[in-house]
Amino acid sequence: MTLYALKPRFQALLRPLVVSLARAGVTANQVTAAAAVGSVAIGGFVAASTPEHWPFLLLPLWFLARMALNAIDGMLAREFGQKSLLGAYLNEIADVVSDAALYAPFAWLGPFGPFWTGLVVLLAAMTEFAGALGPSNGASRRYDGPMGKSDRALVFGALGLWVGLGLPLPAWAVWIMAVLAALLVWTIVNRVRAGLREAGARS
Repeated sequence: MTLYALKPRFQALLRPLVVSLARAGVTANQVTAAAAVGSVAIGGFVAASTPEHWPFLLLPLWFLARMALNAIDGMLAREFGQKSLLGAYLNEIADVVSDAALYAPFAWLGPFGPFWTGLVVLLAAMTEFAGALGPSNGASRRYDGPMGKSDRALVFGALGLWVGLGLPLPAWAVWIMAVLAALLVWTIVNRVRAGLREAGARS
């Protein structure tokens, strides 16, 4: 189970805005690029502001905005005839870059550190790679959990809120990144297995 399952309801809430954006001439690729640029800017600002904690409050706000932008670009592409090969590449690359930029500031926080945060960034990229390989191997694009993009946004958004409010991190916080890494490995395995199973059923 993953938060990705809630995406249809989220899209329904956004549909009136998507219709307005399409009428205004906004394209899916423009929205994808804006989400990536915004993520890099927010992540860079938060990292550069350490050891200040209040900038971390920007993360949960931006994760929510980014989820909306990701849903919007997909709806523009599918429902308004804006699908393109460039868009497919841009969507996958922008997601990995955005994740890395938004997770990186936690490397400057003592309980997490650069090693474990860097490992989570690497494994998060690998989960998206494993999911994106589905279509090239006779399966669909895989979004299996338990630690997909939406789930990671929830975790890092909650961490950002906690840190931004200046609340003390509990002693067990030192294990958070290790647990995330384990869940990401599980997610990679699930996506590969599901892709192989789906491809086998179609052959």
